[in-house]
Amino acid sequence: MSRHARIALTLVGLAALGAGSLTTAGTAAADTTPTPITTDGVWGLDYAGGFLTTVENTPSGYQWVIGRKISADGSTVLEKTDRGFADTFAVGSHVQRVPCDAGPQGCVPMRTFGNTWVGDFMDDGTGRQTAQIHLTDDTMDGGPEPTVTGGRFVDATGRYYVYQASSTGKQYVDAVNPYRYEDVRLTRSVTAASVWGSTLWTPGTGNGVVTGYDLEAKKTVATVSTGAPCTVKELEVVGRWIYWNCGPTGAAGVYDRTAKKNIKVPSGPALVGDGYLVQHDRAAGKLMLTDFHTGTAAAARAIADLPAGQTADQRRLTWSVDKFGGDIAYVGPDDVIRIVPSGVPTQSLTGIESDVDDSDEDAREGVSGSTTWDSLWQLSKPANWTFTVKDSHGHADRTIKGSGASIDLDWDGTNDSGGYPLNGPKTWTLTATAVEGSGTYTTSGKFGYTGGTQGFHDQSGYSYGDLATLSSSGGLTLHSTTGNGKFSGKWAAFGWPAGTVAVPFGDMTGDRCSEMLVRMPNGELRRYTGKCGGSYKPSDKHVSLGSGWNAYNVLTAPGDLTGDGRTDLLARKAATGDVYLFADDGSGRLKAGVKIRSWSAYTKIVGAGDLNGDGFGDVLAVDKAGTLWRYDGTGAGQVKERVKVAAHWNASYNAVVGVGDITGDGRNDLVMRDTAGNLYRQTGTGKGTFAARVKIATGWQGYKALF
Repeated sequence: MSRHARIALTLVGLAALGAGSLTTAGTAAADTTPTPITTDGVWGLDYAGGFLTTVENTPSGYQWVIGRKISADGSTVLEKTDRGFADTFAVGSHVQRVPCDAGPQGCVPMRTFGNTWVGDFMDDGTGRQTAQIHLTDDTMDGGPEPTVTGGRFVDATGRYYVYQASSTGKQYVDAVNPYRYEDVRLTRSVTAASVWGSTLWTPGTGNGVVTGYDLEAKKTVATVSTGAPCTVKELEVVGRWIYWNCGPTGAAGVYDRTAKKNIKVPSGPALVGDGYLVQHDRAAGKLMLTDFHTGTAAAARAIADLPAGQTADQRRLTWSVDKFGGDIAYVGPDDVIRIVPSGVPTQSLTGIESDVDDSDEDAREGVSGSTTWDSLWQLSKPANWTFTVKDSHGHADRTIKGSGASIDLDWDGTNDSGGYPLNGPKTWTLTATAVEGSGTYTTSGKFGYTGGTQGFHDQSGYSYGDLATLSSSGGLTLHSTTGNGKFSGKWAAFGWPAGTVAVPFGDMTGDRCSEMLVRMPNGELRRYTGKCGGSYKPSDKHVSLGSGWNAYNVLTAPGDLTGDGRTDLLARKAATGDVYLFADDGSGRLKAGVKIRSWSAYTKIVGAGDLNGDGFGDVLAVDKAGTLWRYDGTGAGQVKERVKVAAHWNASYNAVVGVGDITGDGRNDLVMRDTAGNLYRQTGTGKGTFAARVKIATGWQGYKALF
């Protein structure tokens, strides 16, 4: 469990905002034409990752931190939500406020992280403050954070943040850990600082030197001489750009890490975007933009009218810059918020930082303690993204799409239709394409998936097939594989009488564990409740499926023959050679048998699962001449006409089992034992045929039967 747990906020519901409806702000006519958002007053403002946060009055009569997702072109409010109560609680506590032009109660200094998270400070009413980070409209980071006074967020990117406090003279660096614990906490002396992803940038030794410290690796990864003629007093890092200054009236510049050159820019308080910076020229009553993306600072140009006001530094109070490839937001004297496009080309899309789930996924609630695959990515600018999970066949189990500068992915383990995909190894791919400008970011990985749908002949729950054996001492053993084409693990249970026949089956009860059917010597057919790992003894929980099953000399499970997604049973009557299909009725029992063929001439009939990739179970049969035939299932309770697979095939085999996938390639395989006790594998090709046999074990003559 993370030290920073998500904590639910239940004080006041979102309904108090009247903020749930879609709001359209209009379309910008030119790159400097403001997009208006009408408000009833703004007491603090920040903008990052396309997420605009403000403190505003609401219909409830109270002030809240309002969050708006803004389209990449700045023209439309896509969603409106909240990020915490901003008024005074009954006990006197309230969010920290600082003097500003909005009124005597002051403004709330906030920091938006680029992923819709928002940080501010909660004051207990006596001046004692604690940093808090709102993650959604009803959850926040659990801390704990020290109690301070004079707290101020310095920077934040994705999960990483820096704040400092005048009362302690310290700076606090950490990461929000909503899913996994990551100890990156630093408590350090106050200096200039900026975080871009997991890298903390601070002044180094000597004029103009800054260092990048990797918070995860816990080591310095970059040392840069920016050319500043001072120990840097303020830093803002945005991708390749390192903005520095020597104080409010001192020299200022931007160091281009790609071109390895320093760009001189105007001095004075600034906020840096991607390839530009913005300053408030209070004398002129203008917001001024300086474009430096070409490697040379262009002449500053006015982008908005913003009166001087009484507050010397109004950054993130009345105006802000979206450093994640975004634009400029400000609020004017008319209480209207306007989004102004920068008109500056952005860097190519990159992934800044991520917290990727590296654990296997168990979709069965309560087994692993977690039923979702949780991962986070912070991108350098808004993008349209697609997340895809594929099985070992390359078939897409789940596709999730979204947009934004951040991705918070909670995959619940279900497929696109709401069901559960096949267990086994999965690959995932995330592809993001920039909404504006250039760039595609792609990343991928692997994980194991259990708790979903079991594979053919799979008793252990990881899609690989398991081989059942019965010994002369009454031991029913399940032999498992790691997907390497051999059997290594085993579970055994004893007490089974001679004449027992086991049929590894599919899930009949909906618990996503495959059952085992067992015909007792007296002719009773039992359904033993699946265990998803482990063998069975006669006294284990079971249900009787009737008597008289001794009339059949073949019992085998071919997979799904009826097209309903459930495993079916084939049985051949010894007296007539007639083959009957007993379909799973979906309620834990079998339907009445339906005759589908008469196969008295075959010495062996083997349910083999889907061999040709059409999704339906198939059947193999061996005739007296040793010819191996394949009957493809139709999905309608029948089989097609036979296809010859191999000739002179049965000379020495006394047991043949369609064992499912034991090689890990997603295709069903075949296992045979010869009279000398050698065990062979023929790997399925997925096209209804098999590769040449491979010996995988010896000494198996001691088993009375293989299932």
